[in-house]
Amino acid sequence: MGSYQNGVVAGDRSGTSNGGGAPVPVVDKELDFAQYFCTYAFLYHQKEMLSDRVRMDAYYNSVFQNKHHFKGKTVLDVGTGSGILAIWSAQAGARKVYAVEATKMSEHARALVKANNLEGVVEVIEGSMEDVTLPEKVDVIISEWMGYFLLRESMFDSVICARDRWLKPTGIMYPSHARMWMAPIRTGLSEKKISDYEGAMDDWHHFTNETKTCYGVDMSVLTKPFSEEQKKYYLQTSSWNNLHPHQVIGTAALVKEIDCLTATVDDILKVRSNISSSITLENTRFCGFGGWFDVHFRGRKEDPAQKEIELTTAPSFDNGTHWGQQVFLVNPTIRVTEGDNLNFSFLMIRSKENHRLMEVELGCEVRQCSGNVLPAFNKKYYIE
Repeated sequence: MGSYQNGVVAGDRSGTSNGGGAPVPVVDKELDFAQYFCTYAFLYHQKEMLSDRVRMDAYYNSVFQNKHHFKGKTVLDVGTGSGILAIWSAQAGARKVYAVEATKMSEHARALVKANNLEGVVEVIEGSMEDVTLPEKVDVIISEWMGYFLLRESMFDSVICARDRWLKPTGIMYPSHARMWMAPIRTGLSEKKISDYEGAMDDWHHFTNETKTCYGVDMSVLTKPFSEEQKKYYLQTSSWNNLHPHQVIGTAALVKEIDCLTATVDDILKVRSNISSSITLENTRFCGFGGWFDVHFRGRKEDPAQKEIELTTAPSFDNGTHWGQQVFLVNPTIRVTEGDNLNFSFLMIRSKENHRLMEVELGCEVRQCSGNVLPAFNKKYYIE
């Protein structure tokens, strides 16, 4: 899940557009590597992803149940990591696979390719996608680019870059489509977060009193900024969670749908949606929203998959995924019942401080089946 600096990087084609005509902000390449790419250079992180059976099964099945897309074809693996997708592509019959990786994980990928006797097919290339030059166009681009709630990490930018530069006009994207979902949930996490925030403030007041008594310095002037800092951490930062389906209390709403063959960076810089959900449980607490995604391997209209495969990160009775779900808590919680409707607005943009992190604004109005309308609320969240 990582191999390209978003848009223009230091020293690379300043002023390049992002595919939608607008100039892309300059991103410091060294800072971006330190904040993001370095994590993917460690085998423990690769192991976490490789141990995700939902993830692995979906990609494995999409390749080996659709060998006609790979047999005798050229493939580009964007952000190859350990090289597993490149290896599968070769095992499915690809003529040539270019496996691009921005970190020193490329050395491990190269060793893995050699150990599986595929060095004649798979070529591992170390470098960012923006910098890499291939000797030919490719028939297939495969990548596991999805971050938390789909777009965190902004790695899809690299896939768009690779597609626009190297995919043949008849080429296929793996995955081909992606969707973002949200649904109302119930959880005890809301009370815990409030308790944690209150505990942090109690500790701060003890600290300021002790500092003034013991050392003669009054630090109470910093109480407000400390409180704001802790509110952001405990009450406004979305939480990673593996929700149980029984925690979902209403219908799931489609937030965003992406066609990986045609999407531009402009399409994902700002995700805006006005959606609704109906409560499906009697007399329960609306504690927040759960957000997840799914991706599909459908091929393209002119060359469809023989077997369409879905990878979903929705709340599951069985195995969860390492992505889990993002939970956006509501404080205070709201009593709702079956038949109530939630009308909510959703806006997600990239953080100004770090383009790989996200900021979300959620507004919600509860229309009760009795006809009453509860006061609307608006809240800002951070996906960090």
